[in-house]
Amino acid sequence: MAAKHAYLLATKFPPSRSLFRAFSSQSNKCQDILTIPLSSPVPHVPDGKYARVSGEKQETKVSVLNNGLRVASQDKFGQFCTVGVVINSGSRYEVAYPSGISHFTEKMAFMSTAKFKNRDDILQELEKHGGISDCQGSRDTLIYAMSAKTASLPSVIDILSEVVLKPRLTQDELEDVRCMINFELEALNMKPEPEPLLMEYIHSAAFQNNTLGLPKICPSENVSIINKELLYTYLHNHHSPDRMVLAGVGMDHEALVALAEEYFLNVTPSWSEDMSLIKPTNGADKSIAQYTGGLVKVEKDLSNVSLGPTPMPELAHFVLGLESCSHKDDDFIAFCVLNMLMGGGGSFSAGGPGKGMYTRLYLNVLNKHHWMFNATAYNHAYDDTGLFCIHASAHPSQLRHVVEVILREMVLTAGSVSEEELNRAKTQLQSMLMMNLEARPVVFEDVARQVLANDHRKPPQYFYDEISKITAQDIQRAASRMLTSRPAIAAYGSLNKLPSYEDIQEALLTKNGRMTQRFSLFR
Repeated sequence: MAAKHAYLLATKFPPSRSLFRAFSSQSNKCQDILTIPLSSPVPHVPDGKYARVSGEKQETKVSVLNNGLRVASQDKFGQFCTVGVVINSGSRYEVAYPSGISHFTEKMAFMSTAKFKNRDDILQELEKHGGISDCQGSRDTLIYAMSAKTASLPSVIDILSEVVLKPRLTQDELEDVRCMINFELEALNMKPEPEPLLMEYIHSAAFQNNTLGLPKICPSENVSIINKELLYTYLHNHHSPDRMVLAGVGMDHEALVALAEEYFLNVTPSWSEDMSLIKPTNGADKSIAQYTGGLVKVEKDLSNVSLGPTPMPELAHFVLGLESCSHKDDDFIAFCVLNMLMGGGGSFSAGGPGKGMYTRLYLNVLNKHHWMFNATAYNHAYDDTGLFCIHASAHPSQLRHVVEVILREMVLTAGSVSEEELNRAKTQLQSMLMMNLEARPVVFEDVARQVLANDHRKPPQYFYDEISKITAQDIQRAASRMLTSRPAIAAYGSLNKLPSYEDIQEALLTKNGRMTQRFSLFR
């Protein structure tokens, strides 16, 4: 029977020639092979030979060019590399401009340049090297990135230089982007999952009319007024070499530096070729984020947002935010562990042990309140501050109960922390850190963002070790610090049952997070 089983395996999954000889030489040896544990080598099979990256210590190397551009690289085995430019350029710097400049810049990436007539030309050239491209904007950074064969690195850097420094921004492209953004705005208002809008609202409430509170998504009234002069003025002030990092993963550092000197050092950007297009300004915005707290309410009927035959329940959304800390703060790791400890997700999430089902928002909220549709914790960390928030949703009739439950959980973050839940949160965070860094694009973004913020990169092992050092006292200290800030509140949907801002603020100052029960003849 064992011999027959081995034969079926060999025919369905053909083994190597030496392993086949080991199976077929003698029938009694076949029995021996099937009983060998996986921890022991198979007899008559030579040891495997594995490729190794030269050098035992793989550290991130950083160089600075004469124009201030930082060049960072991380060696990684493989035939493909990821390279890109990260810029201190996001919606937080748009205080002197109509909001939406960075949104337009993101959408206009990889369009016509001085060398390439249009987007198709760039993509066709990149396709020759097995490459792909992307541009991602956020509140504090703009990332241009490409992945391609390592042997094609010179051509890739040439394209990257053209895209970053030589965009033409033609009128036809501007009109196309206006259509794209209008479509995106329309789609956002129709989607049943409003997370992007809620993140806009909670940042607007937390940092009212300054830096991180400025809209990341272009407001509809600004789509028609953003033009080439505004874009070039913004690029002139915020896309200077000293605000950029050219980062790469999977190439030799000296080769990357040499290419950076060739394509980024003595290049005149397209916005500097005609200074008449540059409007007079005070240069790059250097404002520090001012956390204010506050309330943003958006009343909307969400009873008919279902798409297709699957019915979607009517929901009211509530987000409670408090100021946390920047990624440079000593409490940054503690807040990350607290975020994992709170966890959460949707009430219909498919999960189990190791997938967050033992986090507080699952155990204390979703498991106990059947009417709760979603409860999820987020921690946003920036260069100068941070925002810790919990998003919860349920039927509008339950909105007051939603607020009461979330307030209680937020206040209890400063309470006792069991050793079991702390260790689980730390292990899960360490696991996510290491597994995410197995992907080359994630390593690229980690290298680029760290060098942009700190001029160097701390290795993953550093963060792994720091996570293991977090104690229950660290969590309580970080949570207590957070609870001293004024709450930021975002609400979306039918909001008749939403408690007042003052009641929520008072409840956060209590030990149990309970709101004052006010008597009314009509309640």
